[in-house]
Amino acid sequence: MNHKACTQHVAVLVFPFASHPGTLLHFIRIISAMAPDVKFSFLSLAKSNSSLFTESNSKGFENIKPYNVWDGLPGGYGFSGNPLEPIDLFLKVAPGSFKKVIEEAEAEIGQKVGCLISDAFLWFAGEMAEEMQVPWVPLWASGQRSLLAHVATDVIREKAGASGEKDQSLDFLPGFSAFHASDLPEGVAFENSESPIAVMVHKMGQKLPQATAVAINSFQDIDLEVVFELKKRFHKFLHVGPFSLTPTAPIHDEHGCLEWLDKHKRASVAYISFGSIAKLPPHELAALAEALEEGGFPFIWSFRGNEKDFPEGFVERTNRNGLGKVVPWVSQAKVLNHSSVGVFVTHCGWNSVLESITGGVPMICRPFLADQPLNMRTLEVLWRIGVGIEGGVLTKSGAMKALELCLSSKQGNEMRERTSILKVFAEEAVKSYGRTTEDLNVLVNEIISGPSKHKWLDWVTNLNWW
Repeated sequence: MNHKACTQHVAVLVFPFASHPGTLLHFIRIISAMAPDVKFSFLSLAKSNSSLFTESNSKGFENIKPYNVWDGLPGGYGFSGNPLEPIDLFLKVAPGSFKKVIEEAEAEIGQKVGCLISDAFLWFAGEMAEEMQVPWVPLWASGQRSLLAHVATDVIREKAGASGEKDQSLDFLPGFSAFHASDLPEGVAFENSESPIAVMVHKMGQKLPQATAVAINSFQDIDLEVVFELKKRFHKFLHVGPFSLTPTAPIHDEHGCLEWLDKHKRASVAYISFGSIAKLPPHELAALAEALEEGGFPFIWSFRGNEKDFPEGFVERTNRNGLGKVVPWVSQAKVLNHSSVGVFVTHCGWNSVLESITGGVPMICRPFLADQPLNMRTLEVLWRIGVGIEGGVLTKSGAMKALELCLSSKQGNEMRERTSILKVFAEEAVKSYGRTTEDLNVLVNEIISGPSKHKWLDWVTNLNWW
């Protein structure tokens, strides 16, 4: 649906790390196409903006304009090796940096901002929206289950964290009877005041119930019990995904992966990727490579590191004999939708989980951090569309066992069937009559209404009827 309305100006506040900027931009492109008269000011770091806003992928989205905010790094800064340090420095200056650039965007466009959309991590955007008297719509880029864990952190700490037992049951939380404290993201059950990420998401969980609406990159039918609980906690809870089914930019297969897959049997290939941040320790990298080669499992490996990290001759041998293909980048959603792919070896980041589901591909899980262990547990024990690695660390025997189970066993076929059912639910959600489409229309109407609707509601709320 295309929404015609008076021009509105929306400021988009980005958490400029890992895959967050790209996910938020994808979301904004979806709603900008639905509301072409709305102007979007996209506020992120210069480095992130320069990679996202290229001439080739910005065509058709002229109502989205990038603005650069300060990264908070002091002059002459040298990276200490601690990946959390740049995040901490950014967060310390972010509220002031965003306010300054919003004023610049307002002056340039000649229109006040009437709505704030932010990455949900940026809890302080809620306070900014209150000061500006405009709606605040945070986007949660992960799943429903991790969102509930963050919103319920204080209760979890009181009931599970106090014991200090990592195997403490979470059966007091709706939908979590099969889960334990150890499955949760770091800092949820057991407070970690030293981590800027843990502090940030705790504040986020406390602030999100005050948002005008909370949007999530997911579809409703994937986790209904948790969805119903979240609907009780938020003013509006809107499912706007999965983004993997709503492409907003042309997709290229520059390394010929799809053509390579065409030569293989149905559900016979392992696709491997551990995302943009996680890096396998050398011994695990070698173990997985040896398992693939010794077991004769065809594979495509999206690998951002140096090919010299692999066992000597591995890349050349497997490329020469047609067993495998190691590439620096693939169109992951396209690869996972190819009929030849039978399993996805993944870190269990939420985008990857959704892309695997919408491709109908079961998963072998090697999580590293954040929501990834919780996602793995959900895939393995709740939805039963994935398996963890024996002992949590990749060994040659453990990897071979998991690959054989997923590619060559009855259990693997059953996982594939269950994944295909979830794929159908996802596809139904984004159809013209689906829940995601309905929620996107609700969201766009919320944005178009701007601050005038919310000021009227405040006036009604404050009336003394008696």
